[in-house]
Amino acid sequence: MLLALLRQYIRPYRRLVAALMVLQSISTLASLYLPTVNAAIIDDGVSQGNTAAIVRLGGVMLVVTGLQALCAVGATYLGSRTGTGFGRDLRAAMFEHVITFSERETARFGAATLLTRSTNDVRQIVFLVQMTATVLVTAPIMCVGGVVMAIHQEAALTWLLLVSVPVMAVANFWIISHMLPLFRSMQRLIDGINRVLRDQLSGVRVVRAFTRENFERDKFAKANYALSNAALSAGNWQALMLPVTTLTINLSSVALIWFGGLRIDRGQMQVGSLIAFLAYFAQILMAVLMATMTLVVLPRASVCAERITEVLSTKPAVQSPQQPDFPQRGITGVVRLDGVTFTYPGADFPVLQDISFTARPGTSTAVVGSTGSGKSTLVSLICRLYDVSDGSVTVDGVDVRDYDTERLWSAIGLVPQRGYLFSGTVADNLRYGAADATDEQMWDALRVAGAEDCVRPHGLQMRVAQGGINFSGGQRQRLAIARAVIRRPAIYLFDDAFSALDVHTEARVRRALREEAADAATVIVTQRISTAAQADTVIVVDDGRIVGCGSHQSLLVDCPIYAEFAASQSVNTVLGGAQ
Repeated sequence: MLLALLRQYIRPYRRLVAALMVLQSISTLASLYLPTVNAAIIDDGVSQGNTAAIVRLGGVMLVVTGLQALCAVGATYLGSRTGTGFGRDLRAAMFEHVITFSERETARFGAATLLTRSTNDVRQIVFLVQMTATVLVTAPIMCVGGVVMAIHQEAALTWLLLVSVPVMAVANFWIISHMLPLFRSMQRLIDGINRVLRDQLSGVRVVRAFTRENFERDKFAKANYALSNAALSAGNWQALMLPVTTLTINLSSVALIWFGGLRIDRGQMQVGSLIAFLAYFAQILMAVLMATMTLVVLPRASVCAERITEVLSTKPAVQSPQQPDFPQRGITGVVRLDGVTFTYPGADFPVLQDISFTARPGTSTAVVGSTGSGKSTLVSLICRLYDVSDGSVTVDGVDVRDYDTERLWSAIGLVPQRGYLFSGTVADNLRYGAADATDEQMWDALRVAGAEDCVRPHGLQMRVAQGGINFSGGQRQRLAIARAVIRRPAIYLFDDAFSALDVHTEARVRRALREEAADAATVIVTQRISTAAQADTVIVVDDGRIVGCGSHQSLLVDCPIYAEFAASQSVNTVLGGAQ
């Protein structure tokens, strides 16, 4: 998975990688040539007192060193550009794919793990790319070239390489094999600690209201302790790698000096050759060490690549068809549900069964029912956040599954129960509904939603904190209503969108909406009978089935469940007194 991911997202940087490889090749070859020049200076210059040779060879060494340094700097720069570009593209691909997810995929992964995979996991792979860019050509050329040059200097000592390099490789492989499962566990634990933090920050008011700080503190401590233990175990194995490598290098160097000294004493080898061989020996082991350090990062990057690939390979359950259909006259807003049944993934029983009704332009339809009866699910099916299990949902006679999703959603103004606001300004949030909206249009939408008074003192550039936490619940709902109104949709879907408004404010907003949405189909999910009473048609849902359909007055007589709702809210009494 890691190789496939690298191959796909490195492709745009092929020229940079090619230039990087050329610069690394020149830099490495220059590094390999330096010990030979140094040996010549010692043997031909210092040993024989030849000053001219020392100056000449010293100049050559200076030029080669300058070339090596220049190429190394260039390779580092290109490696950084490649790594950062790769990371940018991969993060963008993750974001573009995640925003296509339906409710099903989002719930399957969870927000915490999607956030971790898009940031921390990508960063681990970028780190591997940057390290690989450093040793991509350097390590193999230095290793092979070092062996060749070492043999050229003194073939009799090359047996030391045949012993030390395999010992180092086997020891490091053994360590890495123990690190891989620990890194996989660490990534899961990072997801867990992010999930705990997200819950605590989102529900901080509830935590304080119920004095559950100690419970949440213990919950975080357990997650933190588990992560620290896994990180400590992985760190212990990783820390073992450097001493093993250093010990191998030092023992090999001592052995090399010992046996090299014996050969010099016998007159079989020159001092310069021993120094050059020692330098090549160090370069070979350094190449192995660089490759080993890359292998240290490899297990964690491999795990991260698996997690990222899992997200990128997940196909959204809700997708636009290859040949989408669309009404020739545009969407007018005739919404029809015909025998709709829906079961959530993994559930044993359907949440909606055999639901049929029609909402027409210029009319309002209220959906009433107890908590858990499937009202909000019904709204999700109309705007195709989920696809029906059986039956059909059509808009202007076209099944919503046959629409291009963007065109379908552009004709719908959805106001969820929890009116989420994005960080930025009021104007930024309103432009989610209409990107090219003018100030006049925004003020008009705020007026319809009854939010003009709370925005007017600070203007449209009033700051909005993440989630709109600097606004009250009612203000957030009204701003969410304004965001839907400003796009002038053919279909309005209000999912208990007036629950945080007091009765008088709701009545004022409903009057303004009635004028604004006079030509649109309006579906209102509510538990307030006072809201449902103003709708043209009221649909009563109980346990996923329609148990009543008609006007408010007719349902009071014909539908016992609706009459019970009304009685519990004293609506029928109030209406009877008014009559």
